[in-house]
Amino acid sequence: MMASMMTEHWIWSLRLATAQSSSGAGPLSAFIIYAMPGSLYSAKARSYLRKNGIEYVERAPGDPRYDAEVVPAIGRWIIPVLVTESGELIQDTVDILDYLDRQRGSLPSIYPETPRHRVVSHVLEMFAGEGLLRPAMHYRWNFDEANVPFLEQDFAGSLVLRGDSDARKAVFGFASDRMRKATTAFGVAPELLKPIEASYAEFLSLLCSHLDGSPYLLGGRPTVADYALMGPMYGHLARDPAPAQLMKQTAWRAWRWVERMNTAADDSSEYGDPDPTLFADDAIPDTLQALLRYIAEEYLAEIAALVSGVDQWLEENPDVAVGETVGGTPNRRFLGDVSFMWRSQPMTVSVVPYRIFMLQRIQDAFEALGEADRMVVRSDLAKVGLEEVLDLKARRRVERAENREVWGVEQVPFLIS
Repeated sequence: MMASMMTEHWIWSLRLATAQSSSGAGPLSAFIIYAMPGSLYSAKARSYLRKNGIEYVERAPGDPRYDAEVVPAIGRWIIPVLVTESGELIQDTVDILDYLDRQRGSLPSIYPETPRHRVVSHVLEMFAGEGLLRPAMHYRWNFDEANVPFLEQDFAGSLVLRGDSDARKAVFGFASDRMRKATTAFGVAPELLKPIEASYAEFLSLLCSHLDGSPYLLGGRPTVADYALMGPMYGHLARDPAPAQLMKQTAWRAWRWVERMNTAADDSSEYGDPDPTLFADDAIPDTLQALLRYIAEEYLAEIAALVSGVDQWLEENPDVAVGETVGGTPNRRFLGDVSFMWRSQPMTVSVVPYRIFMLQRIQDAFEALGEADRMVVRSDLAKVGLEEVLDLKARRRVERAENREVWGVEQVPFLIS
């Protein structure tokens, strides 16, 4: 009963705090988010707004105000974009969640305070938002018979608010073609489809085993890791017909977690009265360690190859200035290709500098720790094969400024030999 009362108090306090900023500036009830139901990263931002009881209005990118007001200010067509009550535009879910987290008042941050949980939450954040793009794109664009009748309506519903059926089909055709090309950029090749499916099945199994013991990834409340995971898990894998059916049939715990992350209610009845705190003593349970080992096996070689690819590009373009937009334009998200071995087979992916930014979030969290805590965390990650994420560095940092990626300062590079 006491744990249940604590949970109810936490939800109630969360709503109260998000209705009143810590500075007394007034209600946070005028947020607008430009997003799409089927957008991967929109799902991450929307989940935070819903889970924390924040009032907001969602607008589709097909709304005329998006092209008239948002695109010129942001400099590119991209979602989600949050419009604050003061009219500030914030693009990218990292920046959106950071902004909202600063408004939380006295409530717990989505960023754990304890060293192990803090660093691990960022490891999970990077893998969820970037490493799961491959199954998310495969299960969306390679199951046309099941998915396309739904997707063509779902996309058109957000992209063409007022138009005839021909206009809607044309818009979906354009968007579909663009996204199918992006799918190959993330390594989804015909010869790798079965391994991709096997990899995703393994992930679901490990995730469900972990969720057997707790309603969220790090215990009794969501952290940045949960919100990042909502991107692929809800935006694609729990909404599109083919992967949604797969999740329902083979991964009930994961399906329930998706439902839980889409509501401000605790929605954890199958756990009894869960304690709304993170794992005691900064613990990393065996089931979470297993998930981290999977991340090491699935993603470490890829992120190392991406760091190498960024270094190669910088070697060929040595004169980029600090603060210069990565790629020269906000619309250029890829810098060539790199290849590496994945599940004993060669894989080629596009170099995405944004992933260097996500990798740095792990390293910055680690470097902010005291020496004793760094030793503990390094030992933890070494046990699961992830120690290298603490050291992998490109020769230049990638930062975020003015809603885009920009080149940061030089640093000593480190590559896995």
